[in-house]
Amino acid sequence: MKKLSVIIPCYNVQEYLSKCIDSVIDNELNDIEIILVNDGSKDDTLKIIKEYKKKYKDIIKVVDQENQGLSMARNAGIEVSTGEYITFLDSDDYVDSKMYSSMLEKAYENNFDLVVCGVKMLYPDHELNVSSGVVKDCNSKEEVKDVMYNFYPAACNKIYKREVIGDLRFKKGVWFEDVEFMYRLLPHVKSIGIVNEYYYYYLQREGSITYVYNSKLYDFLYNLDGVVEYYKENDFYDEYKEELEYTYVRYLYATFIKRLAKMKDKNEFNRGVDTVVEAVNNKFPEYKKNKYLGYSKKGLYLKYFNKLIANIVYIVEKNKKN
Repeated sequence: MKKLSVIIPCYNVQEYLSKCIDSVIDNELNDIEIILVNDGSKDDTLKIIKEYKKKYKDIIKVVDQENQGLSMARNAGIEVSTGEYITFLDSDDYVDSKMYSSMLEKAYENNFDLVVCGVKMLYPDHELNVSSGVVKDCNSKEEVKDVMYNFYPAACNKIYKREVIGDLRFKKGVWFEDVEFMYRLLPHVKSIGIVNEYYYYYLQREGSITYVYNSKLYDFLYNLDGVVEYYKENDFYDEYKEELEYTYVRYLYATFIKRLAKMKDKNEFNRGVDTVVEAVNNKFPEYKKNKYLGYSKKGLYLKYFNKLIANIVYIVEKNKKN
């Protein structure tokens, strides 16, 4: 068994892939495997993968499959992985040369189920450091619960103990699969270690999901409804109701609305607002009593969200775009 499996799904990334793979190799770790999953690329991605396989045959595994999307590519990597810990790296991103060695060292420090680090967002004209949402090590399920409300649910700034992932897999064919996966995973996590560095470099480029606005945004709602059902089916709901309720409202009234506001069609925006307000009222009609809302600006925004506030968000986002 390897110490760490790095799973890299690859789709039409010929101009980014070498930098991505090199950044993992630069970590100079022993007992590591790099799993490159070619997800039906049409450019020279597979050619580059084969060149790296030839050069680093002892540490690189290749999966070549028809295009099935990011979730299924990650799942294919999990199936062939052997690492004690597993991590994911998007093929247009890269990592610091200390990331994986530091995170493994942290993992072994206290046998953590999950280890997180910060993310450096790379825009064309600036950089932005994004916290993991974890401020200190969590050594119990109660402490893990306490950070769920503010948790940054990206898949790639973390390493996961294999048995914690278990049979969990990414949902096929949806956007925002990281959020869906992480919130199904968290009830199984008993401890989280934190590395206080911004080691993951997340390239922000036009054409990525971050910059696309269409009906797939409703996957936020679809995914969150699925997570609620998962908690109920697995008897997590009562224990995690406060955390789940806050997460549901936070993503629909904040993240979803902000992204929806970038759509050109104002009527579509209004329909989206009506849809999520109805969803929140149906799922969590008494959410305003949630302990995580507090008196922060975000808490007050979520507590008093309505159509007027939604339209202010719409105007602000339109002005940003212009």
